[in-house]
Order: sequence, then structure tokens, then C-alpha cells
Amino acid sequence: MTRPQQRGRRIAMSDAERDAFLAAERTCRVATVGADGRPHVAPLWFVWDGTALWLHSIVRSRRWADLARDPRVAVVVDTGAEYGELRGVELGGVATVVGDVPRGAGPDPELAGPELLFARKYAGVDEFVSDGRHGWLRIVPDEIVSWDFRKI
Repeated sequence: MTRPQQRGRRIAMSDAERDAFLAAERTCRVATVGADGRPHVAPLWFVWDGTALWLHSIVRSRRWADLARDPRVAVVVDTGAEYGELRGVELGGVATVVGDVPRGAGPDPELAGPELLFARKYAGVDEFVSDGRHGWLRIVPDEIVSWDFRKI
């Protein structure tokens, strides 16, 4: 269960605003904990299904190695150039590997939804094609914080 936002409730997005924002934005920044305990942050494409954030990550990456060691993750999606335009969502939780690693070409019912969302969002098509280098990570957030400075 997601904890309710305590601070900044006046500028928090509603669930519908958050869902629309996450559907529209294309790049998130994913923070993991490295082997030396230092944070590692990298941009990544994602989809949001209304309950979970799905990351499509290269499996031979520092991010993947970090998450295999410590699955805790923080993700930020934000936009805006001027102060009054700033909007964003921060999610925290545990990343879970879903499906083959790397993702194979065969059907996987658990990935059908996120793969369709991903194909539509990034390729404008209704069929996801795996490249054999990426895998799927699901984050069911235990904390979500949002802000929309246009509400100030």
C-alpha cells in the first residue's frame, strides 16, 4: 500500500493527473545503490500501468547489477523550465524482475500489458519487439510524491 503524501499536499497531483503525466512523459531517472554504497542515477524509458512502473533496462548494465544486489530503487519523472511550470513524480520501492532475462521473443502474459504500452508510447505501434538485450523490471511503489507548481 502506498503511503499518503504528507508534505506539499497543496501542489500534489490527483491520481488522474499523475496517471496522465506518467503516460505522457518519456524519460525517468532511476537511482540505485552501487556496490560501494554510492548512488547511481541514469535515465531510462518507462511505462506506468496505473499501479506499477515498468522499466525496460539493458540487462548488462550497472543499473541491473545494482538492483540484483539491492532491489531498492527511487525514480523521478519531471518536467518544466520555469519555476511555475515545474511538475513531477517521485516513486520509491523495490524492483522485481519479470520474465526472461534478457527478454525472449515468446509471449509472456504477465508482460503483455506493459509491452503494449511501451510499443505504443515509444514506437507508435501495437506490437512489442524484443531486442534480446533488455529485461523488464516492475516497481510497485510504496511511496509516491508528486508536485505541480502550476497550482501555486
